Amino acid sequence: MYKIAVVGATGLVGSTMLRLLEEKNIPIEQLTLFSSARSAGTKVGFKDKELVVEELTEDKTMGPFDYVLMSAGGETSLTFSPLFEQHGAVVIDNSSAWRMDPEISLVVPEVNPPVLDRKIIANPNCSTIQSVGPLKILLDAFGIERVAYTTYQSVSGSGWKGIEDLRRGEQGKEPLNYPHPIYNNVLPHIDVFQEDGYTKEEVKMIEETRKILSLPALPVTATCVRVPVTSAHSVAINVTLTKETTVQDIQQLFEESPYVTLVDDPSNNRYPMPVNAGGEEGIFVGRIRKDDSLENTYHVWTVSDNILKGAALNAVQILQQLTN
Repeated sequence: MYKIAVVGATGLVGSTMLRLLEEKNIPIEQLTLFSSARSAGTKVGFKDKELVVEELTEDKTMGPFDYVLMSAGGETSLTFSPLFEQHGAVVIDNSSAWRMDPEISLVVPEVNPPVLDRKIIANPNCSTIQSVGPLKILLDAFGIERVAYTTYQSVSGSGWKGIEDLRRGEQGKEPLNYPHPIYNNVLPHIDVFQEDGYTKEEVKMIEETRKILSLPALPVTATCVRVPVTSAHSVAINVTLTKETTVQDIQQLFEESPYVTLVDDPSNNRYPMPVNAGGEEGIFVGRIRKDDSLENTYHVWTVSDNILKGAALNAVQILQQLTN
């Protein structure tokens, strides 16, 4: 039995973490919920109990806690994760604060186990998670020479604010979160632009892919796009392999893997879509075809619920990996 804290418990990802902790029957002796001062005092149901959300302050990090699920933004994590760590807890952090720190494991449980040099483990970017799973399967079988991403990311990737902007657009109101309306629109803009023209989201995908796959020199590029979909991200992966293969061999690999679900029957209009992936825990792959413009290169389309496998579920799976 473990003493567990959830930071950001009233947010979209944090509330999903709580649901998963209950559904997965994580052995919990004590569960403590933290939030900002604004949400402190909120009552949240968990199993047969009603828990009161507390404001996170420095003295509260003394716990003691065995594990902390952190989903409260980068600045909060930079401040409080080391404090939880100092008092003996293992922190599984959903923000981007620690992902590229060389001392911190960046983990997708199906791809790479955590190496606890530090007691902070980083949860990758949502689009990265659903991409490196299929890529790891290809890497192990054929080797990888290059990856190019184009993402189609749902508004729930921005939390409740993104969902609110989509709903406001449906009502003819101006957005509060995005720089332009997302309703009936597509924004080739996620996170802030860098000097080289890439957005921070695109840089995250590039750098995180290299770190998770332990391929620091792998050529990777990305274009990240926000689309007017409530939940589930889609990613078009263009991947160049080292060894020769066929579409049929790749399909068979995915079919046999316990980590992805193959949905690839274009003749019957079957392919992964957000409308089917929302609320599901898996990573769905399809539209697999050869790219005739480049040698030994293939297209793979992947769809996954960004709040589940892309965030809360991956964090809980890391917790399960540590406690099993």
